[in-house]
Amino acid sequence: MACRGASVHHVRPTSFGSERPDLTKFTDLGLAEPLLKALAAEGYETPTPIQAQAIPSIRDGRDLLGAAQTGTGKTAAFSLPMLHRLLNQPRRMQPRSVRALILSPTRELSAQIEASIRNYAQFTSLKSTVIFGGVPVGKQIRALGQHVDILVATPGRLLDLVDQRAVSLREIEFLVLDEADQMLDLGFIHALRKIATLIPKQRQTLLFSATMPKAIREIAQAYLTDPVEVAVAPVATTAEKIEQRVIFTEQGQKPALLAKTLSVPEMERAIVFTRTKHGADKVVRQLEQAGIKSAAIHGNKSQGQRERALGAFRDGELRILVATDIAARGIDVDGISHVVNFDLPNVPETYVHRIGRTARAGASGLAIAFCTPEERGDLAAIEKLTKIALTPVGDVPYWDGRTPKKPPQNRGGRGQGRPQNGQQPGQGQRRDGRGAPSHGRGGQRQEQGERQAQPHREQSRPNQPRQHQARPEQQRHERPAQRQDGGGARKDAVSGKEGLGGVAFLQQRTGQRRTGGGGRRPN
Repeated sequence: MACRGASVHHVRPTSFGSERPDLTKFTDLGLAEPLLKALAAEGYETPTPIQAQAIPSIRDGRDLLGAAQTGTGKTAAFSLPMLHRLLNQPRRMQPRSVRALILSPTRELSAQIEASIRNYAQFTSLKSTVIFGGVPVGKQIRALGQHVDILVATPGRLLDLVDQRAVSLREIEFLVLDEADQMLDLGFIHALRKIATLIPKQRQTLLFSATMPKAIREIAQAYLTDPVEVAVAPVATTAEKIEQRVIFTEQGQKPALLAKTLSVPEMERAIVFTRTKHGADKVVRQLEQAGIKSAAIHGNKSQGQRERALGAFRDGELRILVATDIAARGIDVDGISHVVNFDLPNVPETYVHRIGRTARAGASGLAIAFCTPEERGDLAAIEKLTKIALTPVGDVPYWDGRTPKKPPQNRGGRGQGRPQNGQQPGQGQRRDGRGAPSHGRGGQRQEQGERQAQPHREQSRPNQPRQHQARPEQQRHERPAQRQDGGGARKDAVSGKEGLGGVAFLQQRTGQRRTGGGGRRPN
């Protein structure tokens, strides 16, 4: 078991062809017999590359930094050797203490990890439980009061229960951070630092992730001592069997394009990713208007809503799942034929996790990205990271390398923007009786009501300029014409993108095996 030192040791990469024999079956990995029995019961025989490389080092007590593509079986890579060591080193625990702590960034991933561990430990006496936010805490406190060897948790709820003295971390032997780049990013680093002060310095630490940026790697090394680095694919590499396409469009055309894309029969089961929670709910409403049933999953949904939506999607009752990036990491649902990036992510590494939901367990898949002029910079960053140029569908607009600024949003009432047509600030504005400026049509209606109620106020100001009354009236007639012109331009643009620029390329099968339940491989 590794001992925390004052200095940070450099990562020493290991190459599975040179330092390890070619291990092709789980029986060759030296795991305990109850674990092999569980694997056989689940139908697992052959380890994935990340499992074949990581399991021997973890079984021998080494700290490890593992990088592998999403969907390659990272959960089994750390949970099987951890269970093996716990079985070979039994000990009596203090009340409300645990031996192994696994941290993950999302509720769904935490629940999935704990379910996998429960399957692998089904023929042992080892017990596990999971805690996360969004659900009543009483049941979790009662579960921790019983015998628990392995705890899977999200950082926030863990610290809450530590503060309530519902769980003690003083006897931790194993610390695992799954999706390490997100766990150690700025949003989690403060919670992790606090947790690190609550666990023993003498422990074995494992970090796994699909991507490992250099800046995050430096932070991760602070938690490891003389670690073995295992990488079965270059950092931020997408699966080879994922066909990646991009459709250039405008923001206002995305809903219709999405409905058309999802309407083809080949779209067996798809995840649509949006950038915001509000955007996910909006997409669900727009798809419902188009006659397409879907459900949203994001942080504002209750845990029950998220579990029901994900369960219906996993069981095949729901064909389309709309999600924010909360579902992009670690969610293992077999049979996903397509991933649609309705909004491109700001962080290019997130794109790798998103499209990793398809082409799992050796199957093929199709990833489609909608790209507006404002998102061309995000697309360029994604292609630079993955070193893959997405195949364009339809016309490719000229891009000079500069991302257009997003149109300014109205942050106040009507007419409170910049002066137009050379009008100076304050000109054409009139203040009501309380001294507040009145703008546009709303101010005109208010002033008309005041003149009717108090005509003597108008008589006392015969020389008051009234230029502001004519302009809103002129705008009232001009604005509908502008909307009609803009709508016609968009309609012409859509008609020009029919055929190949639409969704004709979707008339093909992805080779994705559609199943009603879990896959037959260790995740």
